[in-house]
Amino acid sequence: MKRLARFALNHLSRPTVQRIAGVAIPFCGLFMRGSRVECPVCGRKFRKFFSYGYVEMRGGALCPHCMSLERHRLLYLWLERKTDFFSAPYRLLHIAPEHCYLRPFERLFGEKYITADLESPLAKVKLDVQQMPFGDCEFDVVICNHILEHVDSDRKALEEIYRVMCHCGWGILLSPVDYGLESSYEDPTKTTPEERRKAFGQPDHLRIFGRDYADRLRAVGFEVEEIKATDFLTAEEISHYGIATDRIHFVRKL
Repeated sequence: MKRLARFALNHLSRPTVQRIAGVAIPFCGLFMRGSRVECPVCGRKFRKFFSYGYVEMRGGALCPHCMSLERHRLLYLWLERKTDFFSAPYRLLHIAPEHCYLRPFERLFGEKYITADLESPLAKVKLDVQQMPFGDCEFDVVICNHILEHVDSDRKALEEIYRVMCHCGWGILLSPVDYGLESSYEDPTKTTPEERRKAFGQPDHLRIFGRDYADRLRAVGFEVEEIKATDFLTAEEISHYGIATDRIHFVRKL
């Protein structure tokens, strides 16, 4: 099972993986019922979460029902406990929408919820995040997770996100960060999938963000707050909900 999952993640296109996973994973989840772990996104309980990973398979990562990952469950709990996200009538732009969030966000915001991506079959609007077809200050909240490492210019993408976000709006901009690196690493001479896999960890990554990631967000005008799981969750909750040590990068447009 793990070998099959790793092959699919590394050799099939993202839209193909999304279509297959949307059917196969919930079916397999029927055999994982239990009470040891709980997904806060879908509210289901299981014996354990599935393994998942592009480079190395991580145990206890993937929800067997809604397909949330550690970072999705972390973000959902933070939105639920520390913001008014679930009670305010926000205009929400969700770039590269994750499967696990689609139904709950659609129920919350209805027509005010816009999903967008270059190729994902889950998105309503097809676009390049570096040049979005939206007006200035059009959205109250922007969620954009694990996209900035894929685009030619993360600076252009961030400027566009800043532009379409309303004044005093806020957003979540998660990216994989290697905190062992002082500065982000990118090399435009790495052009083939194999070169990029060796340099950046995945064939479709164009950079590895380092400890300067928050500074790159600030450079376009955002106020940035880095939030750790331990800032608002107990050790027992982190284990029960299958949360990793990722950080939430919360940004606000002043």
